[in-house]
Amino acid sequence: MSTTDCPFCKIARRELPVQPVHETPNTLAFRDLHPQAPVHVLVIPKRHFATLNDMAGEPALLGEILAAGMAVARQEGIADAGYRAIFNCNQGAGQSVFHVHLHIMGGRALRWPPG
Repeated sequence: MSTTDCPFCKIARRELPVQPVHETPNTLAFRDLHPQAPVHVLVIPKRHFATLNDMAGEPALLGEILAAGMAVARQEGIADAGYRAIFNCNQGAGQSVFHVHLHIMGGRALRWPPG
């Protein structure tokens, strides 16, 4: 998929409407269209990386994504009660949009194992 066709690239460029939950110069967080928990926010890098594997040389940006996820959890009031931070990498793990994204989920008890 090219960055022209990628829905998350379009969101990052503001070509598709989204109400940001949190934003930094390199990341954008917004609510999942199909939430699986009362709080379900996606944190994306504004630059396109298809999978987590493609970010091997980007440890600082990965840290920014995680920090943005923690900020979202605090902002949404789920940091102390508990939340899940999930990267799905490739189709076998359930990745359906091939632009790296971190799921921040909480607001209810989450079961284990998840899938």
